[in-house]
Amino acid sequence: MTHPTSVPRDGSASDLLHSALAVAGRGWPVFPLRPGSKVNALHSETMCPRTGVCADGHAKPEQRATTDPDRIRAAWATRTYNVGLATGPAGLVVIDLDPSKPSDPPGTLSGTQILDALCRATGEEIPPTFAVTTPSGGRHLYFAAPAGPKVRSNQDILGRHIDHRAWGGYVVAPGSTTPTGTYTITEDRPVAPLPGWVHAKITEPPRTKASPIYPLVGPPPGRRAAYATAALRNEEANVAGAPDGTRNKALVRAARALGRLVASGDLDRMVVEDALSRGAEAAGLKPYEYRSAITSALNWSIRNNPVGRRTA
Repeated sequence: MTHPTSVPRDGSASDLLHSALAVAGRGWPVFPLRPGSKVNALHSETMCPRTGVCADGHAKPEQRATTDPDRIRAAWATRTYNVGLATGPAGLVVIDLDPSKPSDPPGTLSGTQILDALCRATGEEIPPTFAVTTPSGGRHLYFAAPAGPKVRSNQDILGRHIDHRAWGGYVVAPGSTTPTGTYTITEDRPVAPLPGWVHAKITEPPRTKASPIYPLVGPPPGRRAAYATAALRNEEANVAGAPDGTRNKALVRAARALGRLVASGDLDRMVVEDALSRGAEAAGLKPYEYRSAITSALNWSIRNNPVGRRTA
């Protein structure tokens, strides 16, 4: 039987540094998150200086994550950063089971309940593995990624309130703190291989609508990157500056607008999620208020904006 691992709850610099080093000691690369937050603390693509590690182009968090103790000590010496775990480079697929939200209709199941029901319906099982409980009452189940093509992060493939984080994503590592609590190891056991039936479900080719036969109207190829970057910066600013009473509407509108650029391949979904999360926090929204709104609006936009042939 396993027991919750003792973790610090005061969020001090030494405690969070210890947490970052402990996670890296397992061979899992880490990077800083904003203090008390789940948002990436590294510079965004729109603010990238194009120097140092970014000299050849913007380096995303999973490219800058590290297990080097000296680099970790240098980074956490400046602020009380939370700890981001880059799941792809760590060789992990983390199943993120969220609780039901206060805004959900009565009777909405949590991610854990939905996964349990899926196991009963299919006759499959989830093996015991390393697990972390989140401050909201959710759970992170850690699995070793299978050999072969990279598993990409995505949402709602296994069911509502169930995300999976792999390449192109990250999780908040144990020991990190938010205003509602601490990410706590509750099953400190070896990481199990990702079950084959779960792998098959989360990598199943998505059902897509037929692409339109007419070309998409948009900026010429040489200007697409600049156009997408400007759109990302503007939408983040629009969300951050939205007045009370309009913040959720502004967030959904921005996510749907940027989702079209994710669908076309002009923006990376993780970059968009990071930008909108920063804007939402700047506007005063809490993670439980903005995270599901961003996910739902992006999913809707990507699903309803199939990619056609672009003009040359």
